[in-house]
Amino acid sequence: MPRLPEPLPDALGEAFSCADASAAGVSLKRLRALDHDIPFRGVRRRAGAGEAAATGPLAEDHAARQRVLDRARAYAQIMSGHAFYCGRTAAVLWGTGALPSGELEVGVVAPERAPRRRGIRGRQLAPTHVEVRTLGGLRLSSPASTWAMLGRDAGVRELVRIGDALVRVPRGDRGRRRPEARLCTVDELAEAVAFGRRVGSAKLVEALSLVREGAMSPLETDFRLAVVGAGLPEPLLDREIRDGSGRLAGIADAVWPEYRVIAEVEGDHHRTSRSQWARDIEKHTAYVALGFEVVRLTSAHIRPTGSAAVALVRGALRRRGWSPPN
Repeated sequence: MPRLPEPLPDALGEAFSCADASAAGVSLKRLRALDHDIPFRGVRRRAGAGEAAATGPLAEDHAARQRVLDRARAYAQIMSGHAFYCGRTAAVLWGTGALPSGELEVGVVAPERAPRRRGIRGRQLAPTHVEVRTLGGLRLSSPASTWAMLGRDAGVRELVRIGDALVRVPRGDRGRRRPEARLCTVDELAEAVAFGRRVGSAKLVEALSLVREGAMSPLETDFRLAVVGAGLPEPLLDREIRDGSGRLAGIADAVWPEYRVIAEVEGDHHRTSRSQWARDIEKHTAYVALGFEVVRLTSAHIRPTGSAAVALVRGALRRRGWSPPN
């Protein structure tokens, strides 16, 4: 029976550099054992680290972010002190739901030289084009400067999705808005675009005009863009609906108050979670009692074109007195 390798020192953590391991007394032979991975040359990561399965309505986004986070933490063991994660990598780490690329994007401010290593895409950035923050011990480009960098390779629709995610105001217990927890504001996005010439500036300007505070998921962003693109009135987003005594009936995804129409964009968890399903029934019953017509939509109505969602909302608005402009 093969002999198990000696345990690694706990002080090394889940990912560690070979230099740190050597300083902790770990032999070169021990570093060649099969109970850890080699994500980058000069780095080791304990086998199985960071592999907990994500659950919930955004499980795929959380899982993608965790994979990038694991690699970012590993490379951070050997990353230079003036480098930071930027671009699409930073967008993923900020939790925007952005699609990750195959490489980690690592930036430096000129005149520092961008890193060159397998699995790393180095970028040299002008001082005016980036602001650096810290998130969970990792150095990242700020949310606003990260968004402006994405003009290089993202399309307008993806820029709007990511912009919506950055400026949304989270809600806490009992639906309380938490503006202090949002990642940035629309004004900060505009300032980042205005700081010097950038690749993709025209796309950034167009996307900025479409970013809104209040879309709580990429699906809600796609719905809003489909509605507005079809010539329907733009809805108010993430709105509290209260009865005559001020009691909160619910927080609606999209509202046309003039026409008393509400649209609710429901992810799959609305169907699979019994408690969510019960809350939805209570909430929608309350909306109807207050005189609203409720349009319930799923991803099948919204993607890929949004035509089904537009048809349902258009019908509700017309029943409530809206007519298309001449």
